[in-house]
This record gives sequence, C-alpha cells and structure tokens, in this order.
Amino acid sequence: MRIYTSQVKPEMNNSIVELAGWVHETRDHGKIRFMVLRDKEGFIQVIGKKGMVPDEVFDNISLPKETVISLKGTIKISPQAPNGVEIVPSEINILNNVSLQLPVDPTSRIEAELDVRLDNRHIDLRTKRVHSIFHIESNILRAFREKMTLLDFEEIIPPSLIAAASEGGADVFPVIYFEKEAFLSQSPQLYKQLAVIGGMERVFMTPQYFRAEKHNTTAHLNEVTGMDAEIAFADHHTGMKILSEAFLNILSTVKKNSANQLAELKIDLEVPDKLNIYTYTEAVDMLNKHGMKFEWGTDFGRDEERKLFEIIGEEAYIISEYPTKVRAFYSMPNEENPEISNSYDLMYRGVEMASGAQRIHLPDLLTKQIKAKGMNPDGFKFYIDAFKSGAPPHAGFGMGLQRVCMALTRQNNIRECTLFPRDMHRLTP
Repeated sequence: MRIYTSQVKPEMNNSIVELAGWVHETRDHGKIRFMVLRDKEGFIQVIGKKGMVPDEVFDNISLPKETVISLKGTIKISPQAPNGVEIVPSEINILNNVSLQLPVDPTSRIEAELDVRLDNRHIDLRTKRVHSIFHIESNILRAFREKMTLLDFEEIIPPSLIAAASEGGADVFPVIYFEKEAFLSQSPQLYKQLAVIGGMERVFMTPQYFRAEKHNTTAHLNEVTGMDAEIAFADHHTGMKILSEAFLNILSTVKKNSANQLAELKIDLEVPDKLNIYTYTEAVDMLNKHGMKFEWGTDFGRDEERKLFEIIGEEAYIISEYPTKVRAFYSMPNEENPEISNSYDLMYRGVEMASGAQRIHLPDLLTKQIKAKGMNPDGFKFYIDAFKSGAPPHAGFGMGLQRVCMALTRQNNIRECTLFPRDMHRLTP
C-alpha cells in the first residue's frame, strides 16, 4: 500500500515501502544515480548503484523531471540524505511521461511571471512556496468550520443566483436565467438573515461573492470566498466575541498544522491571547494625537489603517462603533446615539479582515435607513417584509478567505492566494 514521503522515518530502516509522485530532480554520477521524488507531503531521495539494482530500475532513476512514477524500495538510513533516510528502489514504474516543455519550473530555480504561473496553475502548484500557501488556506477554512461547529453553528449554503442586486448597488454581473433577469450574488447577507429569522439562530457559510467592480489592484478580485456567520438574539458585543474566537482559532490552527509551510515562507506567526477592542472615536483620537489630522465621521482608508497599526502595535484588534453613515444600511444605529452604529471591523497587521454589525431587525427602522442612504425601499420589499414575520435581534460578520490568507502568508497580491483568480482580465483556466 502506498505511503507518503513524510511517513518514511529512520526507525523504518530496512522496511520495504511503496511510494508515488513526480520526479523532482535527478543527478547522474556515473555508477551512482540519485532521484528526488515529490508528493503532496514533501520529498525523499532515491539512490541506485549500477549492479546493485536491476538495470531497468537504474535507467529509470534518470527519468525526465516531472515524470509521474510509482516505486517500491527499501528504506535505508543515510545521514547525508534529506531527513536522514533514502530509498533503494527495486521497482520504478512510469505512470505518465512529460510530453511538453514546462512553462513553469517546479523547482523554482527559474522564476516565471505571475500571469504565466496563473495560466499554468496546475504546474505552479508543484512549487513548495505555492503549495505552502494553499495548504495554509485550507487550514484557515478548516479552522473556521471547526470553530463555528464547536460553537453550535449550523452550516448553510446560500444561492449564487439572485433576482435583484443584493446590496442595492449597480456592480453586479447579469446572467441569462431562462426568460428572467438574474444576477450573481454580491453578498449572502439576506439569506443568512432569513435563516436566523427562520429559527436556525446560529448559522455560518463559506459563500462565493461576485462584485462587478472594474478595479485592477493587487488586493481585489471579482470572485472571492467568504467566511460568514449570523447569530440570533445577539448584539454587536456577541458578534465581536464570536468573531474573535473564530479568528484566534484560525491563527492557532495554522500555526500548529502548517508549521512546515510557515517555515517554507519564513513566517513566524504570532497568536495573541485575545483581541482588544477600540472604538472608532478612540481610533480617531489616536490618529489626531499622532499627527494625522482626521475628521470624525469619515471612513478609514489604507493610510489611516496602516497608521493605527503602527500606533496600537498589536498584530490583531477590533475597531467598533463606526459612524452610522459610513456603514451598510442594515447596520443597527446605537440606541443612545443614532449617529453611531453597533458595528465592528477586525484588523490584522493594519488590514481589514472582517466586517460585522448588529443588524436592524425592525422593519420601520430598516425602511428609514434605506431612505437615508438614498435608496428606494420598493426595491427591498421582500427583505423588509421578512422582518414583519417576527425577526429576533441578531448580529453577524463576514471575512474574506483570500484576504486572510494573503495577510497570514505575507503575500503582496491576492491572486497568489486564489487558486484560479477571476478579475477584469482573467476568466481562464
């Protein structure tokens, strides 16, 4: 039965094992030949001496790089070999040959432009750095799911096809849906709220978002994956608590389960004991105190976020109670001061990772806030009517998977953390 390279240990000396993967590198020293076999877990050295292994096996040790093979061989302790062990093969079987010149070098010795790599992502993934990024991203998603399940949340799946712009904006992708007008969903906001109104109380999801914004930056895409949650009988304090627990679990899980991948990327990941909370007003005061003139009531931009990270000096923290006018129409205004909303953002290394709020569950107030944003309530009739059927107070949040991965892996382009990115210019592969 096949095992992975990571399972081969020195204490298995003289054991016979079966492995499979790709030929990563070869070296020919005349009567001694070396091969490095690669699988999803790592690498192992294969060695053959002329006359000590069958001739056909000796010949196959020098197969072209990226040939797909399986092999059977004996584990031998070797202090000179990587990981202290190597394989002396008795069989090497070719499963598939390489029949074209690879446009991306899996050893990373020859660098390729990002567009070339994305056009050939199936080869690009074979490099240690890229594979490490997506191993970490997988653990981010796993940690979110595990924590939400542990907190008694139920996973739901919202639709991607909708009949109207989900947040009232124009940046939507129209699609042909039989004889009707339809769009790709900008946000699962309505659906997670409907689930809570329906009595599920605690729900989470990992939906796809589609935004038809014509941006061309290193931080935005037109299709992203969210990590969303909604909580019944909750205010923004409960929302911040659960968001903090989920994010800290992401950090600790990645640190534990992706240690080798973090090392490959040369990242020392810090896991705070807790996330401190600062109000928007406190943040504005900090900016002004440190020489950055900033007017209360304006949303923070990248410069302000970077400055706050520098001032606060913490890897991760939450900023709460933003002005109502800079938040989404469904954010609940503070009962004592309606100019402030019960909202919050989670910041990591000076970049927004998640945004959330207590939602408006009162239909009359919801109608009023829609009008205050300059929108027509008639376009939100179904949404407003849903709250007339007995909607509990509730709160929630949404995180961007690729954005979190980009921050944790210290990448400068979100496309590095998107398996097959979709932007203004890229629709394939």
